[in-house]
Amino acid sequence: MKELTGTFGNLYEPVKALIILCKTGESHQSDYYIESYDMDEKGCPINGHPLSVRESNNLAKALQVNEKKAQGFLTPKGLMPSNVLHLNSGADGYVIWHTPPQPVKLLFTENLGIPSALANIPALVWKAGKGSLQVFAVVDTVFQESTPLFYAPFFNLYNDGRVCMGNVRIRIPNDCGLEQFMELWQDYFFNSYFSHLIGGHEPIKGNIVQLWQQLTATAAPFPTEVLNATKYQLKNLIR
Repeated sequence: MKELTGTFGNLYEPVKALIILCKTGESHQSDYYIESYDMDEKGCPINGHPLSVRESNNLAKALQVNEKKAQGFLTPKGLMPSNVLHLNSGADGYVIWHTPPQPVKLLFTENLGIPSALANIPALVWKAGKGSLQVFAVVDTVFQESTPLFYAPFFNLYNDGRVCMGNVRIRIPNDCGLEQFMELWQDYFFNSYFSHLIGGHEPIKGNIVQLWQQLTATAAPFPTEVLNATKYQLKNLIR
Protein backbone atom coordinates (compact mmCIF):
# COMPACT_ATOMS: atom_id res chain seq x y z
CA MET A 1 0.00 0.00 0.00
CA LYS A 2 2.92 2.36 0.60
CA GLU A 3 3.65 2.38 -3.13
CA LEU A 4 0.29 4.05 -3.76
CA THR A 5 1.52 7.20 -2.03
CA GLY A 6 3.55 8.22 -5.06
CA THR A 7 0.51 8.10 -7.32
CA PHE A 8 -1.40 10.75 -5.37
CA GLY A 9 -1.56 14.11 -7.12
CA ASN A 10 -2.82 17.51 -6.11
CA LEU A 11 -5.98 17.64 -3.99
CA TYR A 12 -9.07 18.76 -5.90
CA GLU A 13 -12.28 20.01 -4.32
CA PRO A 14 -15.71 19.76 -5.97
CA VAL A 15 -17.10 23.15 -7.06
CA LYS A 16 -19.70 22.26 -9.69
CA ALA A 17 -21.85 19.26 -10.65
CA LEU A 18 -23.61 18.71 -13.97
CA ILE A 19 -26.53 16.40 -14.71
CA ILE A 20 -27.21 15.66 -18.37
CA LEU A 21 -30.74 14.59 -19.28
CA CYS A 22 -32.02 13.54 -22.69
CA LYS A 23 -35.40 12.66 -24.10
CA THR A 24 -36.24 8.97 -24.04
CA GLY A 25 -37.99 7.05 -26.77
CA GLU A 26 -36.27 9.01 -29.55
CA SER A 27 -34.41 7.24 -32.35
CA HIS A 28 -31.66 9.85 -32.14
CA GLN A 29 -31.05 11.08 -28.61
CA SER A 30 -29.84 14.56 -29.52
CA ASP A 31 -32.23 16.67 -27.41
CA TYR A 32 -30.37 17.33 -24.14
CA TYR A 33 -31.06 19.38 -21.05
CA ILE A 34 -28.23 20.12 -18.63
CA GLU A 35 -28.70 21.08 -15.02
CA SER A 36 -25.90 22.77 -13.09
CA TYR A 37 -25.42 22.53 -9.32
CA ASP A 38 -23.15 24.50 -7.04
CA MET A 39 -21.41 22.63 -4.21
CA ASP A 40 -21.57 23.56 -0.54
CA GLU A 41 -18.66 23.38 1.93
CA LYS A 42 -19.43 19.69 2.55
CA GLY A 43 -19.28 18.83 -1.14
CA CYS A 44 -23.06 18.42 -1.50
CA PRO A 45 -24.89 19.75 -4.60
CA ILE A 46 -27.15 22.77 -4.06
CA ASN A 47 -28.90 25.47 -6.07
CA GLY A 48 -29.86 23.42 -9.12
CA HIS A 49 -30.45 25.51 -12.25
CA PRO A 50 -30.23 25.24 -16.05
CA LEU A 51 -26.66 25.42 -17.30
CA SER A 52 -26.03 29.04 -18.28
CA VAL A 53 -24.18 30.31 -21.33
CA ARG A 54 -21.48 31.71 -19.06
CA GLU A 55 -21.00 28.36 -17.34
CA SER A 56 -20.88 26.62 -20.73
CA ASN A 57 -18.16 28.99 -21.94
CA ASN A 58 -16.12 28.51 -18.75
CA LEU A 59 -16.39 24.73 -19.09
CA ALA A 60 -15.28 24.89 -22.73
CA LYS A 61 -12.26 27.03 -21.81
CA ALA A 62 -11.29 24.62 -19.03
CA LEU A 63 -11.49 21.64 -21.38
CA GLN A 64 -9.35 23.44 -23.97
CA VAL A 65 -6.69 24.24 -21.37
CA ASN A 66 -6.58 20.61 -20.20
CA GLU A 67 -6.34 19.40 -23.79
CA LYS A 68 -3.40 21.72 -24.47
CA LYS A 69 -1.67 20.54 -21.31
CA ALA A 70 -2.13 16.90 -22.31
CA GLN A 71 -0.70 17.64 -25.75
CA GLY A 72 2.45 19.05 -24.15
CA PHE A 73 3.17 15.92 -22.12
CA LEU A 74 6.56 14.40 -23.00
CA THR A 75 7.11 16.93 -25.79
CA PRO A 76 10.82 17.83 -26.24
CA LYS A 77 11.84 21.48 -26.24
CA GLY A 78 13.56 21.12 -29.60
CA LEU A 79 15.51 18.24 -31.07
CA MET A 80 15.09 14.87 -29.37
CA PRO A 81 17.65 14.56 -26.53
CA SER A 82 20.49 12.26 -27.54
CA ASN A 83 20.10 10.04 -24.46
CA VAL A 84 16.48 9.11 -25.22
CA LEU A 85 16.22 5.49 -26.39
CA HIS A 86 12.45 5.21 -26.85
CA LEU A 87 9.48 7.53 -26.44
CA ASN A 88 5.81 6.63 -26.21
CA SER A 89 3.76 9.82 -25.88
CA GLY A 90 0.32 8.15 -25.84
CA ALA A 91 -2.25 8.32 -23.05
CA ASP A 92 -0.10 5.96 -20.92
CA GLY A 93 3.12 7.51 -22.18
CA TYR A 94 6.58 6.53 -20.99
CA VAL A 95 10.22 7.24 -21.80
CA ILE A 96 13.30 5.04 -21.87
CA TRP A 97 16.59 6.88 -21.55
CA HIS A 98 20.17 6.30 -20.43
CA THR A 99 22.73 8.10 -18.30
CA PRO A 100 26.51 7.60 -18.35
CA PRO A 101 28.78 6.42 -15.53
CA GLN A 102 29.12 9.43 -13.24
CA PRO A 103 29.63 10.59 -9.65
CA VAL A 104 26.35 11.17 -7.80
CA LYS A 105 25.51 12.18 -4.22
CA LEU A 106 23.80 9.11 -2.73
CA LEU A 107 21.68 9.14 0.42
CA PHE A 108 21.61 6.16 2.80
CA THR A 109 19.62 5.62 6.00
CA GLU A 110 21.69 5.54 9.16
CA ASN A 111 20.98 1.87 9.89
CA LEU A 112 22.94 0.76 6.80
CA GLY A 113 26.21 2.18 8.14
CA ILE A 114 27.00 3.82 4.79
CA PRO A 115 27.76 7.55 4.76
CA SER A 116 25.66 9.70 2.44
CA ALA A 117 28.33 10.93 0.05
CA LEU A 118 29.47 11.31 -3.54
CA ALA A 119 30.21 8.00 -5.29
CA ASN A 120 30.67 6.75 -8.84
CA ILE A 121 27.75 4.81 -10.31
CA PRO A 122 27.55 2.73 -13.50
CA ALA A 123 25.73 3.62 -16.71
CA LEU A 124 21.98 3.29 -16.19
CA VAL A 125 18.87 2.74 -18.27
CA TRP A 126 15.68 4.32 -16.98
CA LYS A 127 12.05 3.66 -17.88
CA ALA A 128 9.41 5.93 -16.41
CA GLY A 129 5.74 6.72 -16.81
CA LYS A 130 3.73 9.19 -14.79
CA GLY A 131 3.55 7.02 -11.71
CA SER A 132 6.27 4.37 -11.93
CA LEU A 133 10.00 3.99 -12.48
CA GLN A 134 12.32 1.13 -13.44
CA VAL A 135 16.11 1.38 -13.34
CA PHE A 136 18.72 -1.01 -14.73
CA ALA A 137 22.49 -0.93 -15.14
CA VAL A 138 24.28 -1.50 -18.45
CA VAL A 139 27.84 -2.34 -19.36
CA ASP A 140 27.63 -1.90 -23.13
CA THR A 141 26.53 1.66 -23.99
CA VAL A 142 26.31 1.08 -27.74
CA PHE A 143 22.59 0.51 -27.52
CA GLN A 144 20.65 -2.05 -29.54
CA GLU A 145 17.41 -3.87 -28.85
CA SER A 146 19.52 -6.86 -27.75
CA THR A 147 21.59 -4.85 -25.24
CA PRO A 148 21.59 -6.89 -21.98
CA LEU A 149 20.34 -5.26 -18.81
CA PHE A 150 21.87 -5.75 -15.38
CA TYR A 151 20.35 -5.12 -11.98
CA ALA A 152 20.91 -1.55 -10.82
CA PRO A 153 23.28 -1.82 -7.82
CA PHE A 154 21.03 0.00 -5.36
CA PHE A 155 18.69 -0.66 -2.47
CA ASN A 156 14.88 -0.19 -2.66
CA LEU A 157 14.52 -2.03 -5.98
CA TYR A 158 12.46 -5.08 -6.92
CA ASN A 159 13.95 -7.82 -9.07
CA ASP A 160 12.10 -6.51 -12.15
CA GLY A 161 13.80 -3.13 -11.83
CA ARG A 162 10.83 -1.31 -10.30
CA VAL A 163 11.73 1.28 -7.71
CA CYS A 164 9.99 1.44 -4.34
CA MET A 165 9.78 5.20 -3.72
CA GLY A 166 8.55 4.76 -0.15
CA ASN A 167 6.83 7.92 1.04
CA VAL A 168 8.25 10.13 -1.72
CA ARG A 169 5.37 12.11 -3.21
CA ILE A 170 5.59 12.01 -7.00
CA ARG A 171 4.33 15.18 -8.73
CA ILE A 172 4.47 14.98 -12.52
CA PRO A 173 2.56 17.85 -14.20
CA ASN A 174 0.07 16.97 -16.94
CA ASP A 175 1.98 19.23 -19.33
CA CYS A 176 5.43 18.00 -18.27
CA GLY A 177 7.88 18.27 -21.16
CA LEU A 178 10.33 15.49 -22.00
CA GLU A 179 13.49 17.04 -20.52
CA GLN A 180 11.74 18.07 -17.30
CA PHE A 181 10.16 14.62 -17.00
CA MET A 182 13.50 12.81 -17.06
CA GLU A 183 15.10 15.33 -14.70
CA LEU A 184 12.25 15.04 -12.20
CA TRP A 185 12.47 11.25 -12.06
CA GLN A 186 16.26 11.29 -11.59
CA ASP A 187 15.88 13.85 -8.82
CA TYR A 188 13.19 11.75 -7.11
CA PHE A 189 15.41 8.69 -7.28
CA PHE A 190 18.67 10.21 -6.05
CA ASN A 191 17.10 12.53 -3.48
CA SER A 192 15.35 9.70 -1.63
CA TYR A 193 17.13 7.58 0.96
CA PHE A 194 18.29 4.04 0.14
CA SER A 195 17.25 1.89 3.05
CA HIS A 196 16.84 -1.86 2.38
CA LEU A 197 16.89 -4.76 -0.05
CA ILE A 198 13.48 -6.07 -1.08
CA GLY A 199 12.43 -9.70 -0.89
CA GLY A 200 15.89 -11.19 -0.85
CA HIS A 201 16.84 -9.43 -4.09
CA GLU A 202 20.62 -9.46 -4.66
CA PRO A 203 21.58 -6.80 -7.22
CA ILE A 204 25.32 -7.50 -7.12
CA LYS A 205 27.81 -10.28 -6.52
CA GLY A 206 28.99 -9.91 -2.95
CA ASN A 207 28.01 -7.58 -0.13
CA ILE A 208 26.25 -4.44 -1.35
CA VAL A 209 26.77 -2.59 1.96
CA GLN A 210 30.53 -3.12 1.82
CA LEU A 211 30.56 -2.09 -1.84
CA TRP A 212 29.01 1.32 -1.15
CA GLN A 213 31.09 1.81 1.98
CA GLN A 214 34.17 1.46 -0.23
CA LEU A 215 32.86 3.60 -3.10
CA THR A 216 31.71 6.45 -0.86
CA ALA A 217 35.15 6.48 0.78
CA THR A 218 37.07 6.67 -2.51
CA ALA A 219 36.85 8.17 -5.98
CA ALA A 220 37.14 4.72 -7.57
CA PRO A 221 35.06 4.00 -10.69
CA PHE A 222 32.18 1.61 -10.24
CA PRO A 223 33.36 -2.03 -10.70
CA THR A 224 30.91 -3.29 -13.33
CA GLU A 225 32.15 -6.86 -12.91
CA VAL A 226 30.09 -7.14 -9.71
CA LEU A 227 26.77 -6.50 -11.51
CA ASN A 228 24.31 -9.37 -11.72
CA ALA A 229 22.66 -9.96 -15.09
CA THR A 230 18.88 -9.89 -15.44
CA LYS A 231 16.78 -11.94 -17.86
CA TYR A 232 15.92 -8.74 -19.74
CA GLN A 233 17.24 -7.07 -22.83
CA LEU A 234 16.51 -3.48 -23.83
CA LYS A 235 13.73 -4.62 -26.17
CA ASN A 236 11.81 -6.07 -23.20
CA LEU A 237 11.23 -2.56 -21.85
CA ILE A 238 9.42 -1.51 -25.03
CA ARG A 239 5.77 -2.49 -24.89
